Amino acid sequence: MLKEKPKVPRKSPSQPRRQPSHRIETFENRNPDRNYLIEFACPEFTCLCPMTGQPDFATIRIRYVPGRRCVELKSLKLYLWGFRNRGIFHEDGVNSIADHLRNTLEPRYLQVCGDFMIRGGIHTKVEVSWGTPPGPHSLNP
Repeated sequence: MLKEKPKVPRKSPSQPRRQPSHRIETFENRNPDRNYLIEFACPEFTCLCPMTGQPDFATIRIRYVPGRRCVELKSLKLYLWGFRNRGIFHEDGVNSIADHLRNTLEPRYLQVCGDFMIRGGIHTKVEVSWGTPPGPHSLNP
């Protein structure tokens, strides 16, 4: 008769594994009277083509001048990760991200750009902006 191996308890990670989220967390802007530009790039954005179910890859670029709130980066990462298994057209995805950021942050200016990898010989780039873009003299040094 075979002897059963003793079960070794699995080590639990020091922090629980985070899951994709549909929520963006914020923190208070400590310089709300100052105009300054914040830029993010997420070069590993993935969603699914709603027609074929095939993955689409993109770099999502976000630029904004904050109002009273700033986006917390880990929550933004988990929010963008939430698109990974979602069937959505490029245009809808970028607009959805922009709408969510605009409603959550209430920024003075916001721009979201999705630069999607070539699929079927076509390169797609979608840009959404809201508010007045900051000029070189409108930002505080």
